[in-house]
Amino acid sequence: MRVAPCATAAIAVAGGYAALYRLGLMSGTTSAERSCVLPGDELISRPSLVTNHAATLSAPPEQVWPWMTQVGWHRAGWYTPRWVDQLLFPGNWPSADHLEPLLVRNLEPGDTIPDGPPGTAEFIVEFTEAPRTLVLHSRTHLPPGWADRFGAELDWVWTFRFEPAAGECTRMLVRNRGFVKPGWLDLAYRAAIVPADHIMATGMFAGLAQRVSARG
Repeated sequence: MRVAPCATAAIAVAGGYAALYRLGLMSGTTSAERSCVLPGDELISRPSLVTNHAATLSAPPEQVWPWMTQVGWHRAGWYTPRWVDQLLFPGNWPSADHLEPLLVRNLEPGDTIPDGPPGTAEFIVEFTEAPRTLVLHSRTHLPPGWADRFGAELDWVWTFRFEPAAGECTRMLVRNRGFVKPGWLDLAYRAAIVPADHIMATGMFAGLAQRVSARG
């Protein structure tokens, strides 16, 4: 009799995690969006992880794009909810709620976007086609010393696609492609990052939707 409640709770937790994991792989997307080829896909030919997230924003790509040019650590953030910023990035500033002239820029290949304190994680702009496509690439999102100690490697491509949609809207697709080794780290990475990716992506969509609507 004492085992049954624990087993029920375990089943509920496992079921909730499985649902969140599935959302972390494909929330908001269509099968066509998940299967389409995007710029940046070629940078990792055999990824161990691919996620896709999509949402429709009530502004055209030309109005969404400037917000993406100012993202980053101690810049405009990633437009995620404040509780997410405080939980995952306690040292970062709150995400900006306006376009800051000192931060908005014309992104070019080779530009860097910080994702942590100086000397830690950052993205390199691999490809940009304003206001439609932004491809970011990183090999720096590993804990210090893990490459030497464990032979660890994390290769990560983050692609943002902005397609015009009916009613002066934007269909925003976000794709992550990653390769992680060794195997134990890949398993841990997928177990932790995939559910978190759903929370981050949906938070970014909501944050951007709020900001572009307010500006409009």
